[in-house]
Parts: sequence; structure tokens; C-alpha cells
Amino acid sequence: MNGFDYSVATDVDALLQQMAAPGAAAVDASKLIAGGTNLLDLMKENLVRPRQIVDLNRLPPQAIERLPDGAFRLGALARNAATAYHPELREQLPLLSTAILAGASAQIRNMASNGGNLMQRTRCHYFYDAGVPCNKRAPGTGCPALDGLARQHAIVGASDHCIATHPSDMCVALAALEAVVHVRSVRGARQIAFADFHRLPGDQPELDNTLAPDELIEAIVVPPSQHYAAHSAYLKLRERLSYAFALVSVAAALDLDADGRIRSARIALGGVAHKPWRDPSAEALLVGAPATTASFDRAAAQLLQGAQAQGVGPGSNAFKIPMARRAVVRALATAALGTVTNTGDNLP
Repeated sequence: MNGFDYSVATDVDALLQQMAAPGAAAVDASKLIAGGTNLLDLMKENLVRPRQIVDLNRLPPQAIERLPDGAFRLGALARNAATAYHPELREQLPLLSTAILAGASAQIRNMASNGGNLMQRTRCHYFYDAGVPCNKRAPGTGCPALDGLARQHAIVGASDHCIATHPSDMCVALAALEAVVHVRSVRGARQIAFADFHRLPGDQPELDNTLAPDELIEAIVVPPSQHYAAHSAYLKLRERLSYAFALVSVAAALDLDADGRIRSARIALGGVAHKPWRDPSAEALLVGAPATTASFDRAAAQLLQGAQAQGVGPGSNAFKIPMARRAVVRALATAALGTVTNTGDNLP
């Protein structure tokens, strides 16, 4: 690991001024750290070499709050574990709580911050190998995954420059729940719809999101979603039972009428694209339809329209296309029967 200067931020306004200073946005000039569960990995692998680390953990505490309109405000520095186990959130947003607890390990969730979860880099093994080219690390050098081992890689939204996937479980649920990211800079505050926060690779795969270099995430606001609380499910399919990133994950939520017909639906996929994958047109197919396998399969087909396998030979991810379609159907069918969580009855 390379040497670096370390400082502790204690005032948000002063931090924003520092982030806006000339040269602060230069590659590896300065990095912010909260839990450090991704940044430290990148530094150990010599993939980022910041000259300065700014610790955010002494900034004013940021809690999980219920807003007057029923929305939840998730402080950017609040830990993933505190978010998942928040009593009101577990009751009103079980999809989000379940998704968070499907990710990483208990130790990592105790350290990882909500804002950091949004900012984590891809877990592509080529990206993490400094000995091979990678367009995300060094634009223009190539993407070896295109002709290599692509089992973990994208089947939708990919480009000739990058086929990596976003690794978060939490973000898949936030996409389905139409969260809004609140950010600040010296230029002022703005709100970013969750669907617009992460980006597809296009010809700039080095950019994972639309956050400006001088902007700081303050909070994530999840709008009221009480009508989805009774019928939601998060399904994660992976190569081993625990501590693994998703091959395919599905956040599914339904609002059913008394006759079992669907009033509205939310579906988001993880492990299949450079960002959580959602298509409102697939959800629209379910409105007014019965909660049946046939209905769910039509929505799944629309959601995965245009899906393409990547990689070659035994490294191909062609299996992910039928896997994702079946996973959507299974998650929706599970949600229709009633919310399933993994929080446990004896947890705080």
C-alpha cells in the first residue's frame, strides 16, 4: 500500500470547500472514507493510490428518520446494519431490509455506510487484477472479459467497452422502491432519482455514476411504500450460499387488490447490468393482471428483452439469461404469497 495523508472532517461546509478546491477532483488526489469496506480493498490491490484520505466519521450523526409524509430518510453515514434493523423500516420497507441483509457479512454490514454502498466499484475480477488491461481502470486499454471469463458479467445494458456489473444488493431494492439521492456541493443541493444515479458503461465505463466530483451524498430518501409492505421478496442467486455477489438478484414488490389482481408492481434486477436494472414497461404489463405465473413470465420477458450472453466457451454467461427470467417469475410468485424476509424474529 502506498503512503497517504490522513485527515478527519468535522464540518460539512468546510469539507465541501475542500472538495471544490482546484485539483481536488484529480484522479487519486483525495478519497473520502466512511466504512472503507471497498476503498481499502482497492488500495490494497494498488488500484487506487490517493494522496489523501478524508475520514467522514466525525461529521454530525446521520440517523434513519421517518419523515412526516411517511418516507424514510437514510443518512449517508448511517451503517447498513443499523438501516436493515431499524424497527419501522423493517415493518414498512421489508424489501430494503431483506436486500441489505442478503449482502456481504455481518461484520461488513456493521462498517459499511449507506452512501458508500451506492459508491462501491464493480467487483469484476479483471478490474481487480492490475496485471491485465481494463477500460474501467485505464480507459482505452480494452476489456478482456469480452473474450474471457464472464460468468459474473452483464447480459443487459453492456457495451463494447465494459460488461461489468454493479455489485450492490441494497441498491437493487432502492431502485425498485424509486429512492432519491440527496447530494450537496458548494454550488448547492440537488436530488437525483435513483434510476439516474448509476449509469450504463457506454463509451465511458470508468464512470460508475452521475455524482459530480465535488458533490457529497447527504441522504437517500425512500418514498412511502406501505402498499408494497405485504407483498415483497428479494431473491439472490449466487455460486455459493454466503458472502458471494449475485449472479442474478431480484427485488420484487406487488400491490394486490381483494381479488388478487395486481394494482401496481415494482421489479429490479441485480447482477445483470452496470447498474440495477429496471424497466417500467415490464411493470406496466402486470397492472390489472392476475398474480399468475403466466403474468409474471410476460413481465420477465419484457424486462430481459434484448439480453445477450457475454464471454466465450466455458466462460460464457449465457446461462444467466434463462436464470434471470426464472428468477423474476419466482420472486414475483413469492411476493404474491406474502412478504418473505431474512431478518429473524429474535433480532433487535
